[in-house]
Amino acid sequence: MVLNAIKNILLFKQVLLAVIVLAVTVLLIWGVFVLFRRATKSLVSYGENKFKAIKIKNYQLFDQKQVIQGILFSVNSLSYVFAALILLLALPLIFGIFPETRDFAFTLLGYFLSSLGLIFFGIINYIPKLITIFLILFVMRYVLQMLKFFSKEIERGRLVIKGFYPDWAKPTFSILKYLLYAFTIALIYPYLPSSDTKVFQGISLFVGVLFSLGSSSAIGNLVAGLVITYMRPFQIGDRIQIGDNVGMVVEKTAVVVRIQTDKKEYVTFPNVTVLTSSITNFSQSKESGDGLIVHSEVTYGYGVEWRKVHELLISAAKKTPQIEQTPEPFVLQRSLDNLYCTYEINAYTKDITGVVRVYSELHKNIQDAFAAAGLDLTTPNYGVYEPKK
Repeated sequence: MVLNAIKNILLFKQVLLAVIVLAVTVLLIWGVFVLFRRATKSLVSYGENKFKAIKIKNYQLFDQKQVIQGILFSVNSLSYVFAALILLLALPLIFGIFPETRDFAFTLLGYFLSSLGLIFFGIINYIPKLITIFLILFVMRYVLQMLKFFSKEIERGRLVIKGFYPDWAKPTFSILKYLLYAFTIALIYPYLPSSDTKVFQGISLFVGVLFSLGSSSAIGNLVAGLVITYMRPFQIGDRIQIGDNVGMVVEKTAVVVRIQTDKKEYVTFPNVTVLTSSITNFSQSKESGDGLIVHSEVTYGYGVEWRKVHELLISAAKKTPQIEQTPEPFVLQRSLDNLYCTYEINAYTKDITGVVRVYSELHKNIQDAFAAAGLDLTTPNYGVYEPKK
């Protein structure tokens, strides 16, 4: 009887101690939530006056409200982490009070401590690799800034490199930037956690295969865009012809070229199409010579002396405002057909963007010149008619 009474007393003490530990645990968890709840209220009132939107250059990544919500979410998540840690520490203590569950308590505590130990020593052992990663990123950051500085200097014309055009500076910097990113990733890769595991290598291979299969046409356009950039067949604002489309270049990106036609239509070409098409640049005539030669053909019979036709065509060209007086317009006789001769008037103009209006004015002046000379521009037609029987 005495032994049973002692056992009951010991059991009562153990249960009472377990209840006390459990109550303390609940109070601690409640206190953690209360403390973090007050902290969140203080953060909200503080953040409304102090926190600002997060921007990357001109793009707003998160507004003020989203920043506050993100911080509150982090704080609430941290409160649950602290509550879980308190509970994980309390459970081995509660199970350790009773002899029957003491072994399980030590096992549970061992799991918890070993997990913490693995995390702690894993972080300690990873610090040298982390320092190496930071050093690589630090060096690459300043190399990138140096390349950007030289690119800006070349683009502004302050730094001149023979054979290297200023408009090459920006795309060349972009190429070097992405090559530097790739080189940085290659250097950092061995220092990443679990980089040598089969799972990590399998994920890397899977991402690489998806990228190569899904972006073959995009990569083709990127490569074509690079080739076009260094070929320099045209610049923004040039009047060009690609296939049957004539217009002014309004956009030139790494993937497409967009032109605006004389009818204000926007035509978009993939860079691969541009690279494989013949390109006529009308604007380069203005920069490299006396301008673009506009030309138009007129057919006239042999009854009028060719010198007269030449005189009329040249005078019409000179009366066109957009036509250059020097060099003078000239006439070519393109063919001698059975019934008429084909004359071609050629004249220089530097109004490349308004070349359609130049042609229109030239044609009107030709009509006026021939009408004033009493000559009809209608091509003579001849036929053989059999008499009616």
